Amino acid sequence: MCGVAGYIGTRKLTREAVDSCLALMGRRGPDASAWYHHQSEGRHVFLLHTRLSIIDLDERANQPFRVGPSVLVHNGEIYNYLELRRELASRGHTAATESDTEVLLQVLLEYGWEGLSRCEGMWAFAAYDEGTKSLILSRDRFGEKPLYLYRDETGLYFGSEVKFIACLLGQQLTVNHNHLCRYMVNGYKALYKTRECFFDGIEELPAGHVLTVDSVGREARHRYWDFSLEQDHNLSFADAAARTRETLIESVKLRLRSDVPLAFCLSGGIDSNSLIAIARRVFDYDVHGFTIVNTDSRYEEQDMVDCAISDLGVRHTAIPVQTADFLPRLRTLVRQHDAPVYTITYYAHWLLMQAIADSGYRVSISGTAADELFSGYFDHHLLYLAAVESDPALFRESLANWRRHIRPIVRNPFLQDPFAFVRDPGLRDHIYLDAETFSGYLSAPWQESFEEEQFDTELLRKRMLNELFHESVPVILHEDDLNAMYFSIENRSPFLDSELLKCALAIPVRHLVRSGSAKAVLREAMRGLVADPILDNRRKVGFNAPIFSFLDIRDSSVRDYLLDGSPIFDHVRRDRIETLLSKTSLPNSESKFLFYFLNAKIFLEEFAA
Repeated sequence: MCGVAGYIGTRKLTREAVDSCLALMGRRGPDASAWYHHQSEGRHVFLLHTRLSIIDLDERANQPFRVGPSVLVHNGEIYNYLELRRELASRGHTAATESDTEVLLQVLLEYGWEGLSRCEGMWAFAAYDEGTKSLILSRDRFGEKPLYLYRDETGLYFGSEVKFIACLLGQQLTVNHNHLCRYMVNGYKALYKTRECFFDGIEELPAGHVLTVDSVGREARHRYWDFSLEQDHNLSFADAAARTRETLIESVKLRLRSDVPLAFCLSGGIDSNSLIAIARRVFDYDVHGFTIVNTDSRYEEQDMVDCAISDLGVRHTAIPVQTADFLPRLRTLVRQHDAPVYTITYYAHWLLMQAIADSGYRVSISGTAADELFSGYFDHHLLYLAAVESDPALFRESLANWRRHIRPIVRNPFLQDPFAFVRDPGLRDHIYLDAETFSGYLSAPWQESFEEEQFDTELLRKRMLNELFHESVPVILHEDDLNAMYFSIENRSPFLDSELLKCALAIPVRHLVRSGSAKAVLREAMRGLVADPILDNRRKVGFNAPIFSFLDIRDSSVRDYLLDGSPIFDHVRRDRIETLLSKTSLPNSESKFLFYFLNAKIFLEEFAA
């Protein structure tokens, strides 16, 4: 895990700009810092790198890394680098290091960018060939590692964080107020529906793509990876569980590869416990789990955490929710993200990363994307009912289980009707909940209707894929990366594995929910590894925290700050915020809006010209 930045074009960057950018990149890579410059026929290439040493800790693996005329800067890990190294050796390549970086560059030399389909990992990289004077930029399949782009009349800038681009550019970027309104009105699930970011002109290279720039600056974008949506309709539930178990074990095996110890994010749910149980029971890894302790009954799951610790005999560190200095600490986090923090969850997650770093770890493992691969959200239950309506017996049984186990814990009003998607398969009002109300909070009403990619598959799977690639997971990965890198930690997500996605997409939809439990296949796959009380617990908590765990609006100084003069009130009506603060309690959607407002306020105070 590292920091990358660079430029290709007609401008020669100053040494001061390069040095300043490398200094900004220090949190992403505290172990080494270097840069590369190539000039030819009036065009310049700059590649900057700071290293967080995870695999092959020797300085021989530092970057920019050169093999012949090719130079690479790389952020991430190629997990199957050992297998690829053997393959490359059979084709005549020799290795000077034990690093995955060298393997990645040799894959590019041997196969071109098309060879990225052979790589299992997470990455954002830039590779320059001095012979062809061409640059390749690439991002991993799921977008675990960020790569931002910015173009001006001189050329193309890129970096792991927006602040790196602004530094190389030598000027402040302009806030994208449209995207800020999208965040406040429609919420975090709207943020990756377009290519817009929180600054004008900034975009992210899409996941699963490469961008090539030739010797005269012409760009071409290519997708190097795609996936099949074909279900194996003959696959039994037992066989689906067996395949899932085998594939997830292999994914964890690859992601345990490290020359430094790994820490695990531990909750009371099946996602993190599946990974921890595999590491502990299959690979005898000395697991150290870290948990945020929540006092709010809606998000507290101490009984399940205690069950996991006792059952697996793992080391454990509990981190209590810290309310002190919330506002100044949140401002620090907004500056780190170059954006509003997307949800209150990721303030709590930042505290978790701090505890992991304080314990000496440089790698954390989390359960991101299990819900999107195997089903896990409340609307999935209703989408499942719509999917099995044609089977009367299964529908009746599933409906009875939903009413008994799920209906009592659902708060979203649109998801309290079991026939919602049976009657209206296009219903999406539960996603941008109360958006029309929040639009009225703005000085100039803002509205954008919900849209989704029309994957060629049935309704439930379509929703899950939209969440995986456009709604939920991109948000999580953005926050995971920036929170972890603030403390020089690499975050790994074993559920984001290409073979595991292939395995999950082959599972017939009828197997996804059983006996009122989502993630039915994953639960069965983990039987015997994860404790039964965790596998049989239907209550979905998630890693979450209410805003009032941190923000005391009864404190006059807090209220004064929320209402004081600020650029935010060019966009938001102060009287509506005053009304919101006067309420004795807030429903979930309004507490989310208050958090969005607070972050937008801080963001504008930090970044608006």
